Amino acid sequence: MHIAQLIAAHAVADVMAGHNLTVSFPKALAKAKQATPQQQAAAQDYSYLTCRFYLEAAATLATLTPKPVSDTRVEALLCVAISQLLHSDADDFTVVNQAVNAAGMLRLSWAKGLVNAVLRNFLRQRETIQTTIAQREEVRFNYPRWWVDMVRAQYPEHWSAILDQGNQHPPFTLRVNQRLIAIDQYIDTLNTANIPAQALGGGAVQILKPMPVHGLPGFSQGWVSVQDLAAQWAASLLDVSPGMRVLDACSAPGGKAGHLLETTALALTALDIDASRLQRVQDNLTRLGLQAHLQLGDAADADWFDGVPYDRILADVPCSASGIVRRHVDMKWLRRPQDIAQFARQQQQILANLWQMLAKNGKLLYVTCSIFQQENEMQIQQFLAQHADAQRLPIDFSTANMGQAHAIGGQLIPSPSHDGLFYACLQKV
Repeated sequence: MHIAQLIAAHAVADVMAGHNLTVSFPKALAKAKQATPQQQAAAQDYSYLTCRFYLEAAATLATLTPKPVSDTRVEALLCVAISQLLHSDADDFTVVNQAVNAAGMLRLSWAKGLVNAVLRNFLRQRETIQTTIAQREEVRFNYPRWWVDMVRAQYPEHWSAILDQGNQHPPFTLRVNQRLIAIDQYIDTLNTANIPAQALGGGAVQILKPMPVHGLPGFSQGWVSVQDLAAQWAASLLDVSPGMRVLDACSAPGGKAGHLLETTALALTALDIDASRLQRVQDNLTRLGLQAHLQLGDAADADWFDGVPYDRILADVPCSASGIVRRHVDMKWLRRPQDIAQFARQQQQILANLWQMLAKNGKLLYVTCSIFQQENEMQIQQFLAQHADAQRLPIDFSTANMGQAHAIGGQLIPSPSHDGLFYACLQKV
């Protein structure tokens, strides 16, 4: 699998240069045109593994090299191999030999010798090195120092569990389209197909082993959608009734819009600022056999608004994605502390703009996939202080019949069963 290691090294090097993994990985694949599907899948696994535990791999490498590695591709390859040695079941010497072969493909005269020496030296000193670098808290948790400090300050009783959870593999959760098939019936279908699964409550089903989404029974027919349990609370918390005029702002890729339309007949507008992302909304609704009015526009601007107030608004605003970092492992290394303040300003603009479009006695559900209070609780407190006609309604996750929620107020804490989302329901009075 040296080809897979090399692809992953290209991807990781690009991420550390400041690019998103969803962009970097396809670019890395393009450099290995002869890679088999198995090698491509392994490369993706290695890329995610290395980004998830990058700080630990980089700290390990720093103890083994007297000076920084001069080529970023070789440095990334070493981090990929070290991450495998630390966090995979692969045979140690197989990993080393594959990394040496991968280094040879870089056509650098010194790369094979360096990779071989560094990795074999690590195998001899592994225990001592791990004990030493684990004394640094940011290395122990594999997050930037500022991220560790912020989570600890905001969640003094839960901070270490939140950080650890962000380094786990996320659950593979489906939302069953109960317009087309009952939960029990779909579970039976999965059992017949020998796909281990469990019902979580409401319309949520967790698949217990990874598999391609298109291999799921009925996926192409719209029986199910991939949606984390935390996101599935939105449809219930928005409290819609048949015939309501509803806006799903920042809608792409359309998971929550689809859920709302599956549960209730609505006049729903799906808004997004990006035309290609809006097309993804349309594709998902088409697969589900649902219809909505798709509107291209900025949720922070009113140019697209027709002047008719909405009964309900779902404001799923852009954010740091800190609550879903286990799904977007590169975010830990791409985000900066100043980004949080920038997101907060954007969220404030969107919230104030959408509030003007809400009908009297209407409800707006504010949602982020963040755990940072500056984007969540502090944002809502500031909004309430500035809008006398806004009343905050209590959030009760238990009323949604969606299984157990790990929550502090409206903040869902990342857990083995769901991601870390924040909800606040505001009514215009």
